[in-house]
Amino acid sequence: MVCGCSALLPLPNPRPTMPATPNPHANPSSLANPSSTGRWIPRQPMPVAWAFVQKSSALLWLLLLGTSLSPAWGQAKIPLETVKLWADTFGGDLYNTVTKYSGSLLLQKKYKDVESSLKIEEVDGLELVRKFSEDMENMLRRKVEAVQNLVEAAEEADLNHEFNESLVFDYYNSVLINERDEKGNFVELGAEFLLESNAHFSNLPVNTSISSVQLPTNVYNKDPDILNGVYMSEALNAVFVENFQRDPTLTWQYFGSATGFFRIYPGIKWTPDENGVITFDCRNRGWYIQAATSPKDIVILVDVSGSMKGLRMTIAKHTITTILDTLGENDFVNIIAYNDYVHYIEPCFKGILVQADRDNREHFKLLVEELMVKGVGVVDQALREAFQILKQFQEAKQGSLCNQAIMLISDGAVEDYEPVFEKYNWPDCKVRVFTYLIGREVSFADRMKWIACNNKGYYTQISTLADTQENVMEYLHVLSRPMVINHDHDIIWTEAYMDSKLLSSQAQSLTLLTTVAMPVFSKKNETRSHGILLGVVGSDVALRELMKLAPRYKMPSTNSRPNAPPPWTLAAWSARIRLSEHQQWLHPLPSRPPAPVQRGEETKTQT
Repeated sequence: MVCGCSALLPLPNPRPTMPATPNPHANPSSLANPSSTGRWIPRQPMPVAWAFVQKSSALLWLLLLGTSLSPAWGQAKIPLETVKLWADTFGGDLYNTVTKYSGSLLLQKKYKDVESSLKIEEVDGLELVRKFSEDMENMLRRKVEAVQNLVEAAEEADLNHEFNESLVFDYYNSVLINERDEKGNFVELGAEFLLESNAHFSNLPVNTSISSVQLPTNVYNKDPDILNGVYMSEALNAVFVENFQRDPTLTWQYFGSATGFFRIYPGIKWTPDENGVITFDCRNRGWYIQAATSPKDIVILVDVSGSMKGLRMTIAKHTITTILDTLGENDFVNIIAYNDYVHYIEPCFKGILVQADRDNREHFKLLVEELMVKGVGVVDQALREAFQILKQFQEAKQGSLCNQAIMLISDGAVEDYEPVFEKYNWPDCKVRVFTYLIGREVSFADRMKWIACNNKGYYTQISTLADTQENVMEYLHVLSRPMVINHDHDIIWTEAYMDSKLLSSQAQSLTLLTTVAMPVFSKKNETRSHGILLGVVGSDVALRELMKLAPRYKMPSTNSRPNAPPPWTLAAWSARIRLSEHQQWLHPLPSRPPAPVQRGEETKTQT
């Protein structure tokens, strides 16, 4: 067998095999005299479709021309006229197809039929904005009224409820509803719960007749505090329904209890994560924290001496992370580690407080994980540094201009450091000191208690990782006392966010929301002076509902103003949002955070 290569013959002229399609560029004279070719030739000005066809033809012509300039297999060349014919044929066919199926000619005809009856009317832009503003104000007022109704109902229900240590009460647990055991019977707290898909709630299966109750995995669902709170909050069901009937644009309404349960309307089925764990805790949510407390300046002091090694350091790190999760955009924070000397875990933040936005909180969390233990703790130096920072910021009118606190995280204190407090904090106690004793040892517990109680703070011992959440949340209740005692029902609005963790539905997770919330206080005479926070009620407001109020059909198109900025859209706004699997607070939409709410000097002086 002999293998070889034979010379390639020149390609045949494709013209005879090509369809008889007009060539608009073949004869320039034909443009002036269409009858010379017997075919219709587009004239100036050319339709947009024809301009597109010409560009496409030119690109194809250049592409094929490049092919014709290089030898085919080193032998034959495609004639230039053939390439031009292909391009013209392709362009003509494409133009005919676009014209036929786009309906452009029909659209032009329809427009000409009504052109004589059309007229241009001047639109008053200021009037449009004023009307849009009024509609938004009315809509937001209805949301606030719905939340106020819930606050009144919750406080009245608590006033009429007597705590019962042995209360037995079954309720709809969001995780357990409709669940059955091996025998086919409904599990405890998991009775039958009717769920129907609802378009208003992103097609999620919900029950608009009643609410359901969710609890984190680390909260016992039959604890006496939980049972009494859930029983008391049953009174909210009727208010939920009434609010929704009065304002059908309402979405989720809920009550987040200080004890940890979360009552949500309409009722839903809650799905645990892949590990079977419910990590959602309403008390960690931004709307809860903002409504429950005033803005605050926080300095966290963490002991990294040699005695903190092992599990103690692990618990201390988790405690710091949990504290950071309770901070929001209106708060300011810094973290100081101490052993033989005092050092800032972020040297760039030395001597200052930084805004507790998401970026800074996440940055601090990474630095906390890198902390190493060694040496001996110098608590007095760390306290002096913390007091000096807070004093400087207060005098310079910087930071939150409201509450100030020091969080001391250690496995014990060898003395009470009375000289430090006499110099920096007594007698006014403008800075609260919260102490967290890490570990099971109680040798130094008395001194840690003394420090907290003599500086209007709170003492707690954290011996396991599971204890961290509940113990850290206590400081929020202390900071809320002045507001509770004065019954300051401040209304808060969160920045816009995408809540991807509340519900697992992808449709819901893509909804841009803001939340209106208000605190709920105990009005009982025997506890009024204690300033007991019962929880926070709130309601979500989808931004798409606000944008429906915009008269888009009256707004001018930017096509007539080439230099005008692009139109504002939710898609463009949400493009600035950054999602995180474990973080629901997203990048604030304004260029600057909202100004903190001033709640009076009493927040600094009352206990």
